[in-house]
Amino acid sequence: MKKRLCLLLLLPLLLTGCRREEPVRTGYELYFQEADLTYSAGESPLRTETVYLYDAETDTPLRLAEALVAELLKGPADETLKSTLPAGTTLLSLELEGDRARVDLSPAYESLSGVAMTLADSAIAMTLAQVPEVSSVQITVRGRELVYRERQVLNIREVLLTPEEDVISTVDVLLYFLNQQGRLMAAEQTLDLYEGDTQVSAVARALESQPEGRDLFSPLPEGFQVKSVWLEEDICYVNLSSALLEGLEEGAVRTALRALKNSLSSLEAVEEVRFLVDGEFRRDLGLMEGLEE
Repeated sequence: MKKRLCLLLLLPLLLTGCRREEPVRTGYELYFQEADLTYSAGESPLRTETVYLYDAETDTPLRLAEALVAELLKGPADETLKSTLPAGTTLLSLELEGDRARVDLSPAYESLSGVAMTLADSAIAMTLAQVPEVSSVQITVRGRELVYRERQVLNIREVLLTPEEDVISTVDVLLYFLNQQGRLMAAEQTLDLYEGDTQVSAVARALESQPEGRDLFSPLPEGFQVKSVWLEEDICYVNLSSALLEGLEEGAVRTALRALKNSLSSLEAVEEVRFLVDGEFRRDLGLMEGLEE
C-alpha cells in the first residue's frame, strides 16, 4: 500500500518533468507600403505588420538582423499592404560592423530610384532599428554602392524623424528611352505621383531626364518640350509648341513622338495617343504605320 501511495505521489512530478515548454517568441514590426495611396496625402505611406520570431533563433544581433530582413523580403500577409522592395530581391549578405548594418542585396534592388528607393531604404532601416546594437544602415547591390543614391549610410535616428515626401500615388509604366546605339528601348519604372499630377503628365515628365543607374538616355531632343498633356476618356492628347519644333531634325522629332506614344500607351487607361501643335490636331505628326518597333 505504501509503495502504491509513493508512486501516486511521484506521478504528478514525473508528468511535470516530461512536459515540454513552449518556445518563447517576440513580436517585431516590419515596414511595408500601403497598397492604395490615393487617400494618404500628407501622411507617411509606410505601415507596419507584426511578425513573431523565436528567441532561440534570434539570440544574437546578427541573427536577429538577418531574420528581420528575411521576413521583410517575404512581403506582407495583409493585402492592404505591399512591399517597397522590387520583386526578386534577395539578401546576399548581412554584416554588423560596430553599430552599422551592411546589407547587400541582389541586382533587382538596383531598379529603384527617386522616392521609391527612399521608401525601400527607409523600410529596411526602420525594420533594423529594432536591433538595439544597430544605429546606421548601409545598403549595397552585389557589394557596390549605388552612386545615384543621395545618402550611402542611413542614420536610423534621422530616418525615424524624417517625414516622407507627399506621394499621392504611384503608377507602373514602360518608358521608352534611347540606348547607346540610338534605338528605343523599353524600361519598366514605377513613377511617383504628387498632388496635381496625372499619370500621363508624370510619363511625359519622366521622359525628359536620363533614368538613374542605366545606360539609357532621354528620347526628347534638346529644345523639344511637351506644353501640356491630358486624358479624355481613353484618348491621350499631347500638345506641342510650333516654336519649339522649329529647327529640330525631323528624325529626332519622330523618335521623340514614338517614345511618347509607346510610353503613354503602356498606361492601362490610354487606348490612343493624338498629337496637337498649338492646340490644333496635326495628322502629319501621327505615328505612321511601320514606326513602332
